[in-house]
Amino acid sequence: MAKLSLLLLAVLVAAASAFAPASSSMTRVSAAPVAFVPMQLEMPVTQLSMAQASWEGEYPPSTVLGPIMSKMPSGLLGILSLIALASCGYSVHESSVLQQVPGALNDGSWVKWYFVAMGFGGPISWGLHVASWIQRKNGM
Repeated sequence: MAKLSLLLLAVLVAAASAFAPASSSMTRVSAAPVAFVPMQLEMPVTQLSMAQASWEGEYPPSTVLGPIMSKMPSGLLGILSLIALASCGYSVHESSVLQQVPGALNDGSWVKWYFVAMGFGGPISWGLHVASWIQRKNGM
């Protein structure tokens, strides 16, 4: 119990020190010269203006869908949405069939990675459906 308490205290102190303000004073430490100095890369800063992030009216412009989906027609996005929804439904059905096998719930043999992956088709289908609606409203 003492080891667990010590571990929890160490985790709490580490988490609290992550939010401590950094000191502005620099301390000099005399040490041997460093042979390797990591190169600092400058990342380009992109600004998102409010004109791109908001819109007026019932639906947003196609640019909110990104560079790829903004160029796709509404019908194609609708078909992709149906395919994603069908894959989710298929995975739910097949998982329920595998759960009926005797002992499958005890050892977890009914959980298959491909059915779990296809289960993400539900949220993906919803997103594609919304993208299709946006494209249809924008006349694509």
